[in-house]
Amino acid sequence: MRMTVELNPLPQAVFLFVLACWFLFAGIFLLRKKPPKAPESKRDRASLAGIVMQGFGFGVVWSLRRQFFTPLVAMPRPLEIALAIFTVALPIASCWLVLAAVRTLGKQWAFVARVVEGHKLIVEGPYKIVRNPIYLGMFGMLLATGLAVSRWWAILLAIVLFLIGTSIRIRSEEKLLRESFGEEFEAYARRVPALFPRSF
Repeated sequence: MRMTVELNPLPQAVFLFVLACWFLFAGIFLLRKKPPKAPESKRDRASLAGIVMQGFGFGVVWSLRRQFFTPLVAMPRPLEIALAIFTVALPIASCWLVLAAVRTLGKQWAFVARVVEGHKLIVEGPYKIVRNPIYLGMFGMLLATGLAVSRWWAILLAIVLFLIGTSIRIRSEEKLLRESFGEEFEAYARRVPALFPRSF
């Protein structure tokens, strides 16, 4: 007697949606209208170590996968549906946040920590919520990817690696901002949290 295994389409749909959001996320950076290049006045290459650590975090969620198209853990169907909705909403919010941040930064956006000539301290748009909205958006993409494809313990490891890398990058970037803006930046830092909104 032949037994058939019924496939659960929900994890597959969630994975495909998160994957589509990754194309959107990459497009925000690759297809954005590039403003004229501004002369650079200061750069801190220490942030490269942070980029590497963040990359390791993303590598963990993509490489330490559970069996494709299976739930994260065994759970009741209503909970599985709730987690699927959260996993789908997370990359949408993350892409929106990153898009808004990149647009707000304009010519000041860069991969490596730097200050350009005529640099302004950006405190509007998503920068009213957190000082580093792009990193918060990246964290959302990391978590959504982990929930869609990774083992639960790999998600935890990826979060630790990502947060270490993010901490390095934030310290590197904010060192330059403190040197450039002094008390103006200090007042902003006291008012607005670095990575997670205060309501978290």
